[in-house]
Amino acid sequence: MQNASKSIIQPAGFYIVALSSMSYSNIYVMFLTGLYVITIMCNIFLITIIFYDHRLHVPKFMAVGNLALVDIVLSTSLVPGMVKTYIVLDNFVSFNLCIVQMYTYYTFLTLEPFSLCILSYDRFIAICLPLRQESINTNTRMAYIISTVWIFVCTIVLYGYVTIPAISFCGSLKVNSYFCDKAPVLRLACNDVTSLWNFSTVLAMLFNVGPFIFIFLTYVGILSAVFRMKNNQSRYKALATCTEHLIIVALFFIPIFVIFSLGFFGIIINSNVRTVCLSLSSLLTPCVNPILYSLKTKEIRSRIYSLLTKRLSVHPLKSMH
Repeated sequence: MQNASKSIIQPAGFYIVALSSMSYSNIYVMFLTGLYVITIMCNIFLITIIFYDHRLHVPKFMAVGNLALVDIVLSTSLVPGMVKTYIVLDNFVSFNLCIVQMYTYYTFLTLEPFSLCILSYDRFIAICLPLRQESINTNTRMAYIISTVWIFVCTIVLYGYVTIPAISFCGSLKVNSYFCDKAPVLRLACNDVTSLWNFSTVLAMLFNVGPFIFIFLTYVGILSAVFRMKNNQSRYKALATCTEHLIIVALFFIPIFVIFSLGFFGIIINSNVRTVCLSLSSLLTPCVNPILYSLKTKEIRSRIYSLLTKRLSVHPLKSMH
């Protein structure tokens, strides 16, 4: 341990060992891979529609496109590595690649709730300040908000990772997670990582609780505005525009709060169950997002319908066969 404090002991890499005791873990990873393929296809399709249809070049769909991009990178930071570990059966991850995966995953996992905040802000302006919506929530302002959030999150999260190469690892190199997860990696460190652990814990709490409170407050404002509406049809229409966002918020926050609340109260969860819940919650939301927005949003539905009808009218004979 004395030698470890004088010079940095940096391993070649780590071994991912979570789910190794779970039966049919490869089948579960194949299921996640299926979710990943759907996620990539649907999100790219959604971004393409928003990009090419000038009618969708409005703040709301800039926010939707931003969420789709975040979902693509978040899923990609996890699934290819899991395929390598559990399908190809190569569970070794080099040290540098481990840090890159760790940073990418937590950056985009943090961007997810912030992206949901941007969408709730858009709904708040649209419903609570409808007459001033076009002057307050412009494309330029939305682009500024999105870029500011990205710069802020990428910078703050990076601060928690620049010191990891200076940590020594002189014992076990087995990471008890389904990817190069920060907490299991820090548990393998030889030297004192209390300050880094505390920084990561505080950051995780702020970046989950903060966006949740913001979303909650925006919906308090939205509901108060909706109940002030005299027309029931107007109320229904206003609430209908929020349903897909509320479903996504629930899918993202409920598993996180449940798992970490159980851990806070000292309730022990089977490690495999915890791994499955966390991995599923990280990958289910990015898969559901584009499907919900495609099915529930009138503008995107009509664009998809026009694309399909145009394609069928161009190739009528092929469609008959």
